[in-house]
Amino acid sequence: MTNKDLFPIINDYLQTKLGSKKEFPFGDEPAVFKVGGKMFALLAQKKEPLRLTLKCDPLEIDIVRMTFAAVNPGYHMNKDHWNTITLDGSMPNEILFAMIDDSYDLILSGLSKRIRESI
Repeated sequence: MTNKDLFPIINDYLQTKLGSKKEFPFGDEPAVFKVGGKMFALLAQKKEPLRLTLKCDPLEIDIVRMTFAAVNPGYHMNKDHWNTITLDGSMPNEILFAMIDDSYDLILSGLSKRIRESI
């Protein structure tokens, strides 16, 4: 899949997460997706291939990186909690979407009860 094909799928999926907000705090690149004011995904949409940065459970982070060559420590992020995934077609879509879900859930669970209930 090319960026042209993959971008709308990933972009739309990120925006379907309950309470998801897409922002551009760094200019027109990258798109930052937040829930409750906290980032759960960063999509470098102008890179070829696309790059997606997601939060990951520290207990699983090394396993994911060893399993998929497209997964590397988060670019300009805390390497113990964030991965950057090069969307080159080597990772199965179901794994990619599960990683998006996990990132969202990790951020959501870290929000206060008041913020979670308002989402």
